[in-house]
Amino acid sequence: MKAATTATLIPHRLNACAFAFAVLVATPGFAPVALAQAPTTPSYLPAKEPAVALEKFEVSDRREKTYVTPRSVSATKTDTALVNVPQSISVVTRELIDDQAMHSIGDVTRYVPGAGIAQGEGNRDTPVLRGNSTTADFFVDGIRDDVQYFRDLYTVDRVEVLKGPNALIFGRGGSGGLVNRVSKQATGATTRELSLLFGSWNQFRATLDAGEAISLTLAFRLTALFEDADSYRDDVTLRRYGVNPTLAWRLAPRTTLRAGVEHFHDERVADRGVSSFQGRPVRTAASTFFGDPAQSTSDATVNSAFATLDHTFTNKIALRNHTRFGRYEKFYQNVYPGAVNAAGTTVAISAYSNATDRDNLFNQTDVILPFATGSVQHQVLAGLELARQETENLRLTGYFTTISPTTTSISVPLAAPRSTLPLMFQPNATDASNQGVAKTAAIYAQDQIALLPQLHAIVGVRLERFSVDFRNRRTGAPVANTDHFVSPRAGLIFKPAEHVSIYASQSMSQVPRAGEQLSSLSLTNRSLDPEEFENREIGVKWDLRPDLAFSAAAYRLDRSNVAITDPADPTKSLLVDGQRAQGVELGLTGRLTANWSIVGGYAYQDGTIKTTQSATVVAGARLAQLPRHTFSLWHRYDLNPQWGLGLGTIYRDEMFASADNTVRLPGFVRFDGALFYRLSARFRAQLNVENLLDRGYSATAHSNTNITPGSPRAFRVSLTTRF
Repeated sequence: MKAATTATLIPHRLNACAFAFAVLVATPGFAPVALAQAPTTPSYLPAKEPAVALEKFEVSDRREKTYVTPRSVSATKTDTALVNVPQSISVVTRELIDDQAMHSIGDVTRYVPGAGIAQGEGNRDTPVLRGNSTTADFFVDGIRDDVQYFRDLYTVDRVEVLKGPNALIFGRGGSGGLVNRVSKQATGATTRELSLLFGSWNQFRATLDAGEAISLTLAFRLTALFEDADSYRDDVTLRRYGVNPTLAWRLAPRTTLRAGVEHFHDERVADRGVSSFQGRPVRTAASTFFGDPAQSTSDATVNSAFATLDHTFTNKIALRNHTRFGRYEKFYQNVYPGAVNAAGTTVAISAYSNATDRDNLFNQTDVILPFATGSVQHQVLAGLELARQETENLRLTGYFTTISPTTTSISVPLAAPRSTLPLMFQPNATDASNQGVAKTAAIYAQDQIALLPQLHAIVGVRLERFSVDFRNRRTGAPVANTDHFVSPRAGLIFKPAEHVSIYASQSMSQVPRAGEQLSSLSLTNRSLDPEEFENREIGVKWDLRPDLAFSAAAYRLDRSNVAITDPADPTKSLLVDGQRAQGVELGLTGRLTANWSIVGGYAYQDGTIKTTQSATVVAGARLAQLPRHTFSLWHRYDLNPQWGLGLGTIYRDEMFASADNTVRLPGFVRFDGALFYRLSARFRAQLNVENLLDRGYSATAHSNTNITPGSPRAFRVSLTTRF
């Protein structure tokens, strides 16, 4: 097992990052030109970017982009207008990310209808999509990025949240949806932007985005990040940094090779929040830390590389090959709260650590073939995906050996919920020590059909072979299993007008018994069928203008093949219908006027347990962390070319912290604000205020005893220059 990156290495890496910043700032300017784009937009590029044919252009800081992205390649692997995709998709553009000073996946979900965020035990991203929480359904440019860590947005051009199962395009998992980050790439356009942010609780953040054409056929781009911050939570700190250079090389007029690498490191205090008492979060200051922050740490290091080759033949057939390698080293250790006693005077404290090393290697090859059969137009996608994932996992339990050699839990006063007792981390009888290799081989085909000018269809299927060779290092027991997934998708689109669509769709996805983190396979469950998720959806999409889009969707998502213990025979398992989530999502994004931009969303969600699964998860219970009503609305209004104002409103209905429905997180309304000032064509300043009214609320949860209070009023000032 590789050790997590130690603090002693940080100064050297920071010096390297600082050197890279200095070199970029000192680099003499080149003539601002851009590489000619291939006829077919590659899957990893923002489809909104127009082709530029080696012509000079002027650098400007005017707001030319909008909150709207009219096209995407993620949902179909082809450059398709979102109005023609029979699925609910929310796109968070770079402009919205910048205007709201977003830095995390949690920030992104605030304005995505039907999406929420869970606490993730204070060490990982955990979005909740249509009632299903996930720690693995993350992708970068369509390639899986599934290790548990907190992702930053410094490399991101936009974030796409696809709701419902997406196995045809993305493979296993994605039960309630997925999050795909479309990264910034070298295009040949001159980009030189440095941003500095100063915020409450000693937050400092610096980002760099610099790129240009090196020659008529070669382009370069570098994004970089450094952040150091304290928190409104006592003794909680964060430090992260990253660097991401990319190259684009025009090998021939119709052939482009793109490649890049990234080194990213995130270290922070693992914060599990507060406990609950009498069905509500404990009444305490938002800053109160439960446990021991000195012995709670989370470190993640990601080293990745990609290469993508795009070629378009003279007959318009497009070929794309995308290879991505990722090496992940993740370690976290936490001393965290448990239940409060009946008298409300003490709280239990426990501890454990977990280390995960994973190497991911993915290769995707796609062929896109447009053709016609009579008056019917087709765009056929055929693809092959091959992957290998090797994982090592080690969990250790914390023992309070000064109490006794076997003590794993202590009680501390609820009024002073800290523990400073020393801990020894060692394995107990059930702690995991695993090594496994998962292999994927999949073929898929999809046809986008224009049956009539007003009637379109999408049909396709993915055939996937997923095998796991798994070894429990503690017992030496090897376990192997192979699943064969069939993942169909069908959608019908009626277009009463060019920019209006009414659609119906059905899709399916499976989650293997190895689990989303590939560590749950056992001799007991290996013979069980995978869990299945089936989504039925109808919706309307209407591009009221090129820069203003409305969407509405109604869905029903069923989860089946949930394994439970047979009540009549504890040695056996039964597969039952697990849950149903259904609801309505509404979204409005774009510009109401030339000066007034808006992003709004509403979701009604109803999720229930269909079959009793344990003594605490019973039929009829509501799904955990699924509020019935959520609403968000963000405005930006530019008073004149220099000044602009932003105002955001977020409402979340009450919800249960877990499926036993014993602890409620109260609903809340939060207001955010922003002030924008353009000093000149090259300099701008920005003030963001989170929680304007300084209201107390519970933001996220992992369980009944791990609940994170929301931030008090927080200020962030950003200064950005283009040079």
